[in-house]
Amino acid sequence: MLIAQEQDHSSISLLAEVSRTITHENDINKVLRLVLFIMSENMDMLRGMITILNRDSGEIVINESFGLTEKEKERGRYQIGEGVIGQVVKSGKALIVPCINDEPLFLDRTRSRSKAKKESLCFICIPIKAGTEIVGTLSADRQLEPAVSNGQSKKAKAGEMQREMLQHYVDQLSIIASMISQAVRIKQLAHEENEKKPQDSSIRGIPPLRPTHGAEKQEEEGISEAERPANIIGNTKPMMSLYKMIDKIAKTNATTLVLGESGVGKELVASAIHFKSQRFDRSFIKFNCAALPESIVESELFGHEKGAFTGASATRQGRFELAHTGTIFLDEVGELSLAVQAKLLRIIQEKEFERVGGSKTIKVDVRVIAATNRNLEELIRNGLFREDLYYRLNIFPITVPPLRERKTDILLLADYFVEKYNAANQKGIRRISTTSIDMLMRYHWPGNVRELQNCIERAVILSEDNVIHGYHLPPTLQTAESSGTPYTGSLQQKLDAIEKEMIMEALKRTKGNMTRAAVQLGLSDRIMGLRIKKFDIDYRKFRP
Repeated sequence: MLIAQEQDHSSISLLAEVSRTITHENDINKVLRLVLFIMSENMDMLRGMITILNRDSGEIVINESFGLTEKEKERGRYQIGEGVIGQVVKSGKALIVPCINDEPLFLDRTRSRSKAKKESLCFICIPIKAGTEIVGTLSADRQLEPAVSNGQSKKAKAGEMQREMLQHYVDQLSIIASMISQAVRIKQLAHEENEKKPQDSSIRGIPPLRPTHGAEKQEEEGISEAERPANIIGNTKPMMSLYKMIDKIAKTNATTLVLGESGVGKELVASAIHFKSQRFDRSFIKFNCAALPESIVESELFGHEKGAFTGASATRQGRFELAHTGTIFLDEVGELSLAVQAKLLRIIQEKEFERVGGSKTIKVDVRVIAATNRNLEELIRNGLFREDLYYRLNIFPITVPPLRERKTDILLLADYFVEKYNAANQKGIRRISTTSIDMLMRYHWPGNVRELQNCIERAVILSEDNVIHGYHLPPTLQTAESSGTPYTGSLQQKLDAIEKEMIMEALKRTKGNMTRAAVQLGLSDRIMGLRIKKFDIDYRKFRP
């Protein structure tokens, strides 16, 4: 009875520590490594492994381990049904090997047990399941005391105690496997995506990358904590390159052009550049060049004198004056009129301008960071953007990668937004379901991080059981494959639905401006008007 109580107490302590690690640590690789370390401390585990199954190749590889060298870990590769690990993946059932010497299925592919006392070495392997699907295994080595004793009854009793102890370990491992299943699922998706990409290193005779934690570890090692912006989330290689570029640019006063699709976080990049620069303690002024009518933009940027136009009842400073000695961020700079572009060029070159309706020249010391999601070179060819301004802005171009090129960051961002909207809406979302994770990872994210943020906000609000399920995500993510509801309409109906959705998205981006929406979609004003009428879209509801 006392032994059972001690086991229960130790199990509670172990599982509580694992739970705290999973809850408080954001880095998935670190979570899995820490879980194995906790198991080694609390279960007298000699070695531990977490494997993942690549569904495309059918290969099972070691993703994280405790007590194995890198070479040993690399050797641990199995096919479904091969060895103990392969059998567990195939059957979905736990396997206990009381003595690895007596089990022909135990292959010791890692060759990590050559010096171990194999006659008393036990191996336990548990399937890791995401829903009903096997995504990998959790296994542990443990040295057992042999059930040897004087007298037949005492020997039988010792054997019974050994079996109870093994079952206790199986129960512990099964619970831990369930607790880490979501993290392992994410690693599986990342590994499969990585394996699909052609690896240049394999041409040189180096084996392709295995579990992505190796690549991520190298990326993280390639950048210091000082280089990493505090306001941007992401651990993928494209983001590491972006962080290095931000760090280099921030140390200068050079004009910078931030490029990237809508919703990738260009404003966050501009903010990171400013707050890592020597001007960090000065003003950071933001202005969206497409947010206001053209007649107001000039006054907003450069200010106006009293009586400059109807309604100008007092002299007003513009954004450039407010940004003096600091930084100004001009978002959607491609939307500026040619007249305003000429004034902007003068400020960048001469550091001076006049207010609207004024003649006094005002000198300013301002760093300019501009951003656009449009092709400025194409606008130049069409006579809509000044070539000389483009070359002044393009001194330090920096491109923010779209979300579809950094898919392993999706779950990091999703977790962040869950916490954010939990706090904002007094909710208690604890996890994202496996189905939802698959949907998030498969979607192409045309709206990038902003679209992901909106999806998670909606899901947090809709959830009633502290879990984000697939049906909480927007219809655009409810694909036939992930929702099990294949489309049954005609091809024309499907095309019409896609066309209507694209037009509405363009109107959202342009805040109800039909002309600009038509340009983005490559349509003439006439065709745009016909489509609006055909789909009965009220463009006015998209206006602020």
